[in-house]
Amino acid sequence: MKKYELTRHAEKMMLERELTVEWLERGLESPENVEVDMKDPALEHRLVRIPEFGSRVLRVIINKETTPQRVVTVYFDRTVKGMP
Repeated sequence: MKKYELTRHAEKMMLERELTVEWLERGLESPENVEVDMKDPALEHRLVRIPEFGSRVLRVIINKETTPQRVVTVYFDRTVKGMP
């Protein structure tokens, strides 16, 4: 069984932003920080630094209540400073 699935939006963002599957999976499997979404408790934000991309922080937002987990969107978050 697959561990996760991408929404159409997440697929589009991965392509447009030239994000690798490896980075996405790193964020899913080994996040450095996890935040609950302020508006929707079913959503979880997983943050991970990507050293090979200038240590920018990748934010992976998932619906943790679906099986498999559904990736809603993924992007480099320029507002995150000093993790964890």
